[in-house]
Amino acid sequence: MALLKKDSDRTDSRGGNAEAALSIIAAGMRITGDIDTTGTIKIDGRIEGSVIGARQLMLGKNGAIHGNVHAGEVVIGGAVDGSITADERLELQGSATVNGDIDTKSVVVLEGARINGTLRMKDHPFASGGIGQTPEG
Repeated sequence: MALLKKDSDRTDSRGGNAEAALSIIAAGMRITGDIDTTGTIKIDGRIEGSVIGARQLMLGKNGAIHGNVHAGEVVIGGAVDGSITADERLELQGSATVNGDIDTKSVVVLEGARINGTLRMKDHPFASGGIGQTPEG
């Protein structure tokens, strides 16, 4: 996946599905309010509100979100005070702190990460069966 493409490689955002751009919330920047995006967002600052709809969300080591997160793929290095829903994958780096519930298909938790909440795995083939059961029954 290329983060940068020539303008001629993108679809017109008025008429089709344009590949959404990378948005960066730099260190020292504070946003109050919800963020709704379909692209990739890198947060090194502070968000006072929810972040929803992102294809990818990356929260830097010194970044903070005080609200809920709902994105396709989520990488957390900083602090989240709110629930996280990662449709595909969640990675909690060693510096991550999550104070809230987590829903995801796949999770990677590195040593040192802290979770103060419930972790729920969804869409797992054995989710409805017991230990040792196959998806067929």
